[in-house]
Amino acid sequence: MKELRIRVLAGVFVVAAILSWAGARLWNSIGTLPSVPLAAPIVLGLIAVVLLATALSLRARLKAQRERRPEAKGVDPLMAARAVVFGQASALVAALVSGMYGGTGVFLLESLDIPARRDQAIYAGFSVLAGIAVIAAAIFLERVCRLPEDDDHEKGAASTA
Repeated sequence: MKELRIRVLAGVFVVAAILSWAGARLWNSIGTLPSVPLAAPIVLGLIAVVLLATALSLRARLKAQRERRPEAKGVDPLMAARAVVFGQASALVAALVSGMYGGTGVFLLESLDIPARRDQAIYAGFSVLAGIAVIAAAIFLERVCRLPEDDDHEKGAASTA
């Protein structure tokens, strides 16, 4: 399984932001701009909490297993792989959604004197922050589930290059 690359996530974010900003300008010139839902940052925040809780739980279980505690519950490799895939998918979607709301938020900065647009810009900003939290939690989850052999392999590849 390949690691998440920050460059890929940043690229998705930037492309989505540019397209969203251009789409918001076009949509606003044609009619009314769709609103940024209040639920967007809440849902992204909940996903970040679930990813973080999963990572912390797995980290504690793996630590107990490494220390060979008698009460330690093992970690099923398939469950860990599913958690990593969930984290990676969440990070990609969060980068896309955050870019989309970021581009819309930048467009809305032009009209902060209108209270409704100011509220939409605030929701968009919180959505971007919550999306960044999802990405950070997903990267942490991926690091927790990394196998020790992966670290040795990367160090060997880095020293030969």
